[in-house]
Amino acid sequence: MRDEKKSRSTQLEQSLLHPSSLIPHPFPVAAVVLAAGRSRRMGAFKPLLPFGGKTVAESCVGNLSAAGVEEIVVVLGHRADELRARLSHLPVRFALNAAAGSEMGVSIARGVEQVTSEASAVLVTPVDYPAVPPQVVKELIETHGHKGARIVIPEWQGRGGHPVLVNLDLREELLRLDEARGLRGLFDAHRKEVRRLPVASPFIARDVDTWEDYSALHLEVFGVPPPVERPSRGDSSD
Repeated sequence: MRDEKKSRSTQLEQSLLHPSSLIPHPFPVAAVVLAAGRSRRMGAFKPLLPFGGKTVAESCVGNLSAAGVEEIVVVLGHRADELRARLSHLPVRFALNAAAGSEMGVSIARGVEQVTSEASAVLVTPVDYPAVPPQVVKELIETHGHKGARIVIPEWQGRGGHPVLVNLDLREELLRLDEARGLRGLFDAHRKEVRRLPVASPFIARDVDTWEDYSALHLEVFGVPPPVERPSRGDSSD
């Protein structure tokens, strides 16, 4: 009889206290990918340039997904319909920055507006960082979750990069960023709460802002030049 009661008690405890419930479950981390700009310095629309067997935008989103980020908001603007269609097969949501020529802070605000209240922090990255390894993204999330870092910036050989992680108790400040200073203004306002995280990948500091940047990165990552020719026109606004 005593053994039967003990068995029932054990079963009840197991139903109430599954082993996973003894492990802290941090709220999920979301991501905002900034892809609203006109890519004027590049001379071609960066998000849709090929990068390996994908596009730059698909690679950026794919690296975040591979790191376990389930909530990804892509901020569209210039050529929004084309980019939306290209990313339609991926688990992303979209936000719109109707002022595609605006400063980055505007796009950040439009993206953060779409992040759900369940998220505890947000990773923010421009779309033109397509080679950031998923492991780096995981390290940023772990630093936030296990060490309580409020703002985390990846760093390679002393140089900061993307994505950056911001705790969403700063949501209102993200929605009201100074347009000229963007995230730099937020980092300065919370300087003592910024954690710079050394990582092993140089790609956190390697964007594709110009054609030379793009060609060099593609060659470094894949061993071959990009499969497209440099555009003859210097304006990608068409």
